[in-house]
Amino acid sequence: MNCSSFKGGAPREPDLLSYQAVLAETDWGSLQTAFGNGENLPEILARLLEPDPKVQVTALSELSELVGHQNSIYEATAPAALYIAGILAHPAAMTLRPYRNVPIRATLLNWLASTAYDAADEIVAHIERYFPGFLARDTTLSDFRNLRPMLYRAVAPFLQDSHEDVREAAGLAALILAEHPALARHRDHLAVHARRILDTGSEDPDRRVAWKALKAWGHDITDMEPFQEEPWDCGPHSDGRGDLEPPF
Repeated sequence: MNCSSFKGGAPREPDLLSYQAVLAETDWGSLQTAFGNGENLPEILARLLEPDPKVQVTALSELSELVGHQNSIYEATAPAALYIAGILAHPAAMTLRPYRNVPIRATLLNWLASTAYDAADEIVAHIERYFPGFLARDTTLSDFRNLRPMLYRAVAPFLQDSHEDVREAAGLAALILAEHPALARHRDHLAVHARRILDTGSEDPDRRVAWKALKAWGHDITDMEPFQEEPWDCGPHSDGRGDLEPPF
């Protein structure tokens, strides 16, 4: 399975491939990562289903280095994101992270949010401004962006999750993914989640994403304090290996 075979843009959210199919059918060795090809990715991805949360978080950190280094999208990023989306409902996603009662599912959703932001409309606009014609020459970014409806379908069930951290992470990911035109019909519903992130979110980058979504979608934000513009690569919060250490 090659990245070029993942094409989106359908009027409804397409079915998500099973994580088993993504793992088995992707030709990982032919796909570019930040450090060579992706031949080691199947072993890393499989460790995300281990019962030990330290193993899971370490695997996610390794994955981020390979397919998200320096906030970039690589050929292997697309199938890796499909795999992450596919295991959100897996029992292993309910493992609690070390030193806190937060399911790994929230961490996986935050990873999807952060990765989706690296291919967001704002990022694409900056790339086009500084590197005209780059996106026409290299379709890696557009191939990933075409997956957004499929990824949204995997994220949406967790917008009403019983765990607050999971709900917030799902809301953040959904807001970023909903930039895709095929997901426009969900934006009014997602505005509720954006306002919740603004009201209760503890991370300014996450709250900035919510504020910008409401502004872009034409919602009244006159009662909200505007956020200061940040560097164009300042994405949403993604909790990584830091939670492997005690919160001192």
